[in-house]
Amino acid sequence: MLISAAHKSSGKTTISTGLCAALAARGHRVQPFKKGPDYIDPLWLGRAAGRACVNLDFNTMSHQEIREAVGTRTDPDDIALIEGNKGLYDGLDLEGSNSNAALARLLQAPVVLVIDSRGMTRGVAPLLLGYQAFERDIRIAGVILNRVGGSRHGSKLRAVIEHYTDIPVLGMVSANADLQILERHLGLIPSNEHATADAQIQRLARAIATEVDVERIGALGQEAPPLPRAPTAATGSSGARVRIAVARDAAFGFYYATDLEALEQAGADLLFFDALQDTALPPADGLFIGGGFPESRMRELEANASMRESVRTAIESGLPAYVECGGLMYLARGITWNGERCAMAGVLPGEVVMHARPQGRGYVRLEETGQLPWPPADAAPGVTGAAPFAFGAHEFHYSALEPMPSDTVYAYRVLRGHGVDGSHDGIVYRNLLASYSHLRHSAQNPWADRFVAFVRDVAAGRPGRTHNGTRSNA
Repeated sequence: MLISAAHKSSGKTTISTGLCAALAARGHRVQPFKKGPDYIDPLWLGRAAGRACVNLDFNTMSHQEIREAVGTRTDPDDIALIEGNKGLYDGLDLEGSNSNAALARLLQAPVVLVIDSRGMTRGVAPLLLGYQAFERDIRIAGVILNRVGGSRHGSKLRAVIEHYTDIPVLGMVSANADLQILERHLGLIPSNEHATADAQIQRLARAIATEVDVERIGALGQEAPPLPRAPTAATGSSGARVRIAVARDAAFGFYYATDLEALEQAGADLLFFDALQDTALPPADGLFIGGGFPESRMRELEANASMRESVRTAIESGLPAYVECGGLMYLARGITWNGERCAMAGVLPGEVVMHARPQGRGYVRLEETGQLPWPPADAAPGVTGAAPFAFGAHEFHYSALEPMPSDTVYAYRVLRGHGVDGSHDGIVYRNLLASYSHLRHSAQNPWADRFVAFVRDVAAGRPGRTHNGTRSNA
């Protein structure tokens, strides 16, 4: 089933997280999904369900890939719980082609609507009736009233809904500050940073189990038809396996579960390390640092000088590396936030400055410039390349890299979005690609295959293209 809402910030993530944990506690196998390009909500959902959350995104995935992603990861007795983003009908275009409703239609999934009921009584009826009537092929199977102001408020809301609509009330969750997940500038604080994440999830599970008809919601998914499974993928690459070091800690945790799987399927063994605590990179043929909140841990990152030096030396020596957003920030000379500056790895010449407003936010479209050191897209499985190769991605950053030299080599032209300077993204230096944009491995852009192939080439002694006037072998 799809958990959606009338508008954003209605409490979808707290409700969905609590449902995942409550259903799992009752012995159900719950597979969480998250609509859109999000890292933080999936961390909470996956932790609550005990299974990695998978993103479903119209921008980077075909309709068939989305259907197969759900069908492949759920057995008949599993509960596929999909958390939407924004409101049920919100989207980029007039037709709502990438809306939550479009996803529900594609998957033929019943919708549970979360309503922030603060300040509402009789007005909830026309709201629900309008949502039912707007797109009649969307089945709103029930409503959860959130932030209910007490038993009297809840009784009024239930009476109104039952009198004027045929939508079942599946639960009423009381307004309770203890159930909120703390937020910062990019949204909720990720569970990998939350010191009491597991305790918070248990609080949510107890509240949901008490105030929501959990079993009835769990049964809704059985009303959706089965979905196709993806063809069985090859168990691995025919080439030699390579080792890729991956930063995963309280500063860097933004990784798509399916991208990490794709790296492994392409022939990589992933070696996770902690940039805050470990003193050096593990012995590896490549490096991947994803997004996160390095600014919130910049003092600890600065204090770990041996790791910063290990990363800098490895990249300067030609180690193939790919970093996104937070990883890019870590490779700069320093990060300045709230009037304080901390030194970072110093691979990139620019300084990262945090701003009060987003510098880049939302979907991007990138076109390759021909400077990317990885094998061309048309050499990757499943892609017949048209030149120049363009694809969809995503960015969300409050920071800017200031200034960058005029002779900086970029892998991408930004057709939509901001990137590094409004026109370019993907800084290429030696065997490094550093980008503000977050990539998603899919048939549209099989980046994991390309990166692993590049790592393998360099490890085998085949020269990698560099941009410092020399060529380098790892």
